[in-house]
This record gives sequence, structure tokens and C-alpha cells, in this order.
Amino acid sequence: MPLIAPSILSSDFGNLQRDVELINRSEADWFHIDIMDGVFVPNISFGFPVLNAIRQHARKPLDVHLMIVQPERYITRFRESGAEVLTVHYEACPHLHRTVQEIRAAGMAPGVSINPHTSVELLDDIVQDLDLVLVMSVNPGFGGQKFIERTYEKIEKLRNMIARRNSKAKIEVDGGVDLANAGALVRAGADVLVAGNTVFSSPDPLRTIADLKAIG
Repeated sequence: MPLIAPSILSSDFGNLQRDVELINRSEADWFHIDIMDGVFVPNISFGFPVLNAIRQHARKPLDVHLMIVQPERYITRFRESGAEVLTVHYEACPHLHRTVQEIRAAGMAPGVSINPHTSVELLDDIVQDLDLVLVMSVNPGFGGQKFIERTYEKIEKLRNMIARRNSKAKIEVDGGVDLANAGALVRAGADVLVAGNTVFSSPDPLRTIADLKAIG
């Protein structure tokens, strides 16, 4: 069964502690936390003060997704703020190997994310050094977007690459994930499902998380 990582970006920020505690009680595995800078993506989310507030109440690993330029500047600070998985974008890192090594040296699991237009094949030289590959199934920056159907093919290619390279990397999918497509994503090879609106707009978030968890 897949790991489920509800996206805090879709939570109610006016009731952040309540929503974090809801995830603690649920069958979810990770908290997925999107950090956006308004430069790499056309949106700004939140920074260290909010991340530290989440950390105070979270009882599950923090899966932090950096949608920012020059993420290497902040690796140590994200570790200090509780990140256990730290994912950077292929498109934002000209020295990707070095950044991945720095993330691991700081004590976190390194991940690399690719935008919808970025080819999976570009990860062939780095995938053996990763714990996670995050496939964006929408254009990053905003929640609630329509799922891009070609994602299934990318996941299958990535799964084959991971096997060929003897990598232990998990495949995470973020964007438009819901109960209608989660099964197909897991069958294609996804290990971790990020769900934002699907969870937090549900009349019964605990039941929705349980239903996602049961898939596969």
C-alpha cells in the first residue's frame, strides 16, 4: 500500500494546529510541506516560522518540498526546523549532485522533483543517489489543479530506471491526486501519494486518508 502525505498547503491556516493534529490521528504517513518563494514558482507559501509551528505539533515525518531558487542556501536551516525528507527541484539546481550530497550529510533523506515538462531521463545520472523522486503531476505553484494524464507514463519510465540503476528511491506523485486516479498511480509504480484538496476539502478527511491508504 502507498505512503500517504497530506499537503499542508491545502489545510486551514487559521486552524493549523487542529489540522496537524488531524493528520497525527489519521493513517497518513508523512506531512507534505510545500515551500514556495514567488520566484521559482508564481506563488509564495510560508517559511521557517510556520514550518517550526508545524513541527511543534507534528508526530509524523516532515516531507519538505522546496520550490525555491538556490535551495542549497537553506539546507541546514531546514534540518534544524525538523525536515526529515528534503526535496529540491532538478530545474533549480545547477549543481545537483553537490546539493543532494549536502542534504544527506545534513541528516535528511534527499529527494529531487521534476516539473511536468522535464524528462525522466534527465535523472539517470542522479537517481542512484536519491531516496525520493517527486513527479509533479500539475504545474507547481498552486493547489487544486487538473491532473496531467501523461504522469502515468513518466512514473513507469522512472520505475524502470530505478530498477536498472539499483536505486532505492521511492516515487512520489504530487498534484491532482484523488480517489479516482490513486489506484492507477500505484499500479504505474508510485510509492507515495501527496493529497491536498482531496483530503482537506473532504467532509471526512480521516476516512479519505484511510481510503487512499487502502489502495493497492
